[in-house]
Amino acid sequence: MRRPGTIGPETAIGRDDGSVIRNVVIHITNEQPLLADLYEMPTPADVSLVCTNVRMLDGKKPIFIDYADSVFAFPYVTIRFIEILAAAATGLPETPGADQAISTDEASAAGETEEDLELDEDFLRRIRDV
Repeated sequence: MRRPGTIGPETAIGRDDGSVIRNVVIHITNEQPLLADLYEMPTPADVSLVCTNVRMLDGKKPIFIDYADSVFAFPYVTIRFIEILAAAATGLPETPGADQAISTDEASAAGETEEDLELDEDFLRRIRDV
C-alpha cells in the first residue's frame, strides 16, 4: 500500500506517518524551495531539520534524492527559513493575524476617521504623471 502523499516506490504505512506535519516548505539557501513532512516542530535546541517525503513544489522528486521515503536531515546553516501552515503548528491561531485584527468600531474608537484615510490629490497626480 502506498503511503498517502508520497512519490517513491510503494511502501508499507509506518506507525509514524499519522503524526507528521505535512507540506512544510523548506527554503534552502540558493536553491528552489522544497516540500517535506516534519516529524515534530523545530525547537531552538535543534541543529538540523529532520523530515521525510521531500519533493519539489510541483510534487516531483528532486534530482539529488534517490528514495523519497527516506529520512532527511538538513543542517540549519543551509536553511533560510521554513514555512509551516498555521493549522499544523500547535498553539497558533488558524488564520495569520487573527489575534491582531481590529474591527472598524475599534478603529473609529481609537480616533481614526474617514478623513485620515483619504489620499492626497497632489500625490495621485504625481503617480498618474509617472
